[in-house]
Amino acid sequence: MLSVAVTAAACAVTCAVPATAAGGTEPVVSRGVTIPDFYHPPAELPAANGALIRQEPLPLGLGIPGLDGRPMPGTATRLMYRSTDSNGRPAAVTGAYIEPSAAWKGGGPRPLVAVAAGTMGQGDQCAPSMALQYPLTLNGQTVSVGYEALAIYRLLSAGTAVVVTDYIGLGATDRLHTYVNRVDEGHALLDAARAAHAVPGASITAESRTGLYGYSQGGGASAAAAELQPSYAPDVELAGTYSGAPPADLTAVMKGIDGSALAGALAWSINGFAQADPDVRSVVEANINAAGKAALNDASTMCVGDAILGYGFAKSGKWTNSGKSIGDVIAAEPRAQAALDRQRIGNLKPAGPVRLATGIQDDIVPHAQARRLAVDWCGKGANVTYDAIILPNLGDKLLTNHVVPLITDQGDAISWLTDRLAGRAATSNCWSMPLQP
Repeated sequence: MLSVAVTAAACAVTCAVPATAAGGTEPVVSRGVTIPDFYHPPAELPAANGALIRQEPLPLGLGIPGLDGRPMPGTATRLMYRSTDSNGRPAAVTGAYIEPSAAWKGGGPRPLVAVAAGTMGQGDQCAPSMALQYPLTLNGQTVSVGYEALAIYRLLSAGTAVVVTDYIGLGATDRLHTYVNRVDEGHALLDAARAAHAVPGASITAESRTGLYGYSQGGGASAAAAELQPSYAPDVELAGTYSGAPPADLTAVMKGIDGSALAGALAWSINGFAQADPDVRSVVEANINAAGKAALNDASTMCVGDAILGYGFAKSGKWTNSGKSIGDVIAAEPRAQAALDRQRIGNLKPAGPVRLATGIQDDIVPHAQARRLAVDWCGKGANVTYDAIILPNLGDKLLTNHVVPLITDQGDAISWLTDRLAGRAATSNCWSMPLQP
């Protein structure tokens, strides 16, 4: 099977570069799913970030005919647009724009919400735009569930246009998805907002307000984008940003996911950073054993369902020569630890008002590091609405403490964001941080 896995063990294991991405004609197949030709980037990319490279109609897997003849909840367009990665190189990114059937009743022109999906996986078949067309992919080789459709459709029902990014390397077949790389995902989300304005027939205008929405990986992406907007995309003015359960401190998050039901996400993190950063790559090559190299390569084409089934509750110490966890191995290597430290979100003031929500029992994306992000932002004078979601412990390391707040907080998150898109001011509750869990 062809793989786009230029993985964490890139110099130590054999990984094939897709023939199509290199200019040939052979199709790219990931775990039994043939990736459509649309997702193969061209050799030359436009000069401007956010420039639209190509588009085509995207059938929504959960769409239905409306009484007025328009499809519900909207009409979707598959996108490819240009962005810039963390090394300053141009990157082709795929995604989707959805023009809602519902009217916007908040006043002013129809707003736009740029959605950053939660963790979908690292295989190209897991791309959020593909999940919009195929809400459930289950072929005996891969399991992908388009769970973000609920939030996306709720935003569409409010009358907001939605653009979804696939992130750098997820869907697009020329490179590996860099997962929680804050610069890659922040740039991809901001450039998705730019690209949406070039979609033929889009009703958004230059005066449309823009919001960001994301939970988990998406919460980190929206948080990173809000921080990067002033320097990277000053033209994308942000009316509001929702960041749910953001992985702001990857050192803490690595400890949270190691040995959990989503331990495979640790492999995705290492794969992505090893591709982007030679300091991490050299540490991986020197410390990962044969079993670890096989696991990293295997995980590079997995979706969330595959990772839970294949590597649920795995301990990364089984992947290293020393038997130490990958987190401990990186901590012992100053250059590799510095690479992770550069990924920390919270060193910059976010643009516009932000709402940060975190479940107090979350042990996958630990609550303490998400709360610390709110404290850091408050200390920089940001307009922060912090919401600690209080739920009972629903099972250690089982994902339940991480997933349930996604559902229970979603209505409040969307209401808060649509208020910002309607022009209503947000009042910071930074003053309450000493009193909040």
